[in-house]
Amino acid sequence: MFIPIRDDAPTVCTPYVTIGIIATNCLIFLFTYMQGVESFTMTTYQFGFIPVELTQAVEMTPQLPASTYLTMFTSMFMHGGWMHLIGNMLFLWIFGNNIEDYFGPVKFILFYLIAGLAAIGMFTLFGPDSQVPLVGASGAIAGLMGAYMILHPKAKITILFFFIFIQFIHLPAKIVIGIWFAIQLFNSLTGSSSGGGVAYLAHVGGFIFGWLVLKMIVKITGRGGGSSRGNRQRVYRMNW
Repeated sequence: MFIPIRDDAPTVCTPYVTIGIIATNCLIFLFTYMQGVESFTMTTYQFGFIPVELTQAVEMTPQLPASTYLTMFTSMFMHGGWMHLIGNMLFLWIFGNNIEDYFGPVKFILFYLIAGLAAIGMFTLFGPDSQVPLVGASGAIAGLMGAYMILHPKAKITILFFFIFIQFIHLPAKIVIGIWFAIQLFNSLTGSSSGGGVAYLAHVGGFIFGWLVLKMIVKITGRGGGSSRGNRQRVYRMNW
């Protein structure tokens, strides 16, 4: 098991949007969590995305109806517990600031949201009858990781590695993210695609979207961006 802690890819601008998304996720979780278990559960069903509501046009919470199309977006800002929130926000901070630096704030938030929709699409495609609410930012964050793998494959990621001993290890991003994606893909193929727990297929869908979009952008533009630094890592920033 490993947990990414930080990366060494520098940025040019302060990632205000990334910080704002982190703050929004935290505030929404705290607000819903403080309402109590019953209210927290009802809010999850009301504003989490439930595939069967889209595929069969039914409402799982008729007493608290919310548009299925709205929940595609609200679900990206909700979390099922403290560890779910903390883990996602850590990944968002590590990988989000560099992608925001590349796109700029407006295009970054659009990319983030569309990556989240791609994750929801993949989850729904293989679990159209699921009645389990899909919540969390991980699908959108997976899109950022796919983009990061294209832009900063050689950036060093510091990970906290758990195996007999706990230690810090520095590995290239392409290895860390590659292992992470392989785990998501393996679990999605061997486990349930629409049951409870971790929505691995959503991660796969978001990642593939981010990887393909950045691969296409870099190929079309013929460049990844800016200047080099002393550690020989590229500072990717597109002049949109």
